[in-house]
Amino acid sequence: MIVTGILYLLPGIVGGQTTKALAEKADSCYMAKDYAHAAGYYTHLSRQVDFHIIKRGGYFQAACCYAQLGNTDSAVALLYRAIGNGFKDIDHLLGDADLIPLHPLPVWDSLVTTVQKASTCTGDPDKVRLITRDVQNFWAAYDLAKKHPAHRSAIYKKYYLDAGTDGLQDYFAYKIGSIKDFTDIHDCKPRFYAAIRKNSLAVDEQKPQMISGFIRLKELYPPTRFPDIYFVMGCFSSAGTATDNGLLIGVDQVVATPDIPIEELSLWQRNNFTRLDDLPSLVIHELVHFNQTELCDTDTTLLRSVLIEGMADFIAELATGQNPNKRLFVWAKGKEKKIWASFEKDMYFNRANNWIANSTQETVDKPADLGYWVGYQICKAYYEKSTDKRKAIYDMLHIQDYKDFYYKSGAAALFK
Repeated sequence: MIVTGILYLLPGIVGGQTTKALAEKADSCYMAKDYAHAAGYYTHLSRQVDFHIIKRGGYFQAACCYAQLGNTDSAVALLYRAIGNGFKDIDHLLGDADLIPLHPLPVWDSLVTTVQKASTCTGDPDKVRLITRDVQNFWAAYDLAKKHPAHRSAIYKKYYLDAGTDGLQDYFAYKIGSIKDFTDIHDCKPRFYAAIRKNSLAVDEQKPQMISGFIRLKELYPPTRFPDIYFVMGCFSSAGTATDNGLLIGVDQVVATPDIPIEELSLWQRNNFTRLDDLPSLVIHELVHFNQTELCDTDTTLLRSVLIEGMADFIAELATGQNPNKRLFVWAKGKEKKIWASFEKDMYFNRANNWIANSTQETVDKPADLGYWVGYQICKAYYEKSTDKRKAIYDMLHIQDYKDFYYKSGAAALFK
């Protein structure tokens, strides 16, 4: 029996089933080792969605299920579909235990070679691709949409999203969701977006500073790998993230100058609207995340979360001289002991949502994202205690025991 055919016999799947619901059902079946049904859900999810990043994820997961079922032909076919939709993560391909049944196949080496050729990562900081054409595409679509406002959604889809890079596709899938969401948010901020054109088109002027940061990062951590870096226009939904295709930088959040009107932005957005010359430190922060592949990923504590973000800020500062979250340091001055006491109450619990990515908790009296400040302090303390500075950076990017790292840093004693 072809397992994917089972999907269409299941009630409630065809017609009106959300991608989120499909993904949840697929994941539930996979966790229960019901690989036959999981494969069907993952495959249907991939066929239903528009974005390549979700397609390749679904096809890859379905391939894993088929490999576990012993249906190696279907598994290989779906892996090639994942590759066709932008899958480039060679380490994931080689390290996924679900795919071990495929390793003895004659086709395996060819499949691995295909993924290796698709990868655009480099270890040479002078060869990093800094891709800004999505910004130019946005403004071309923007001008056309202004002339034909009734058709602006179709215009943005055709001339911005569909004409865009793989990075833009990933950014929409991860951080925006749909063209409607995109246009709705832009409609709420017309003066803001009209004012940032000149600054957003000046990203290319920051490339020399970025490359200098890459070179310094490579000195600090020689194993550093550099993916493609895409600069896109979003809707103030993310300044930076990473996917298999590379780093994705939301330019609209990092082009502040005094002349830009910010009245249409929320409190958190106003406080996190950063200057264009801070862009290199933000990019290095995201590069650190891209290289955090050797960290223990089974820990769910707040401590782990603040260290992941804090080390990215700390290393970015070492590489560029700028901290991506300097506003937190301004606010924290004189309040260090109080912040630390509050952190220590939560540090061994799963409470990151009160310390990181908690923009809804931003008030005029207290900023969100204080976990970045805490993690920075721990990493800085560890670095300053270390006689071998390069090894200290290596240790950060290879933490297996977060509690032990915290203890060795001696950071707690600094704020008693």
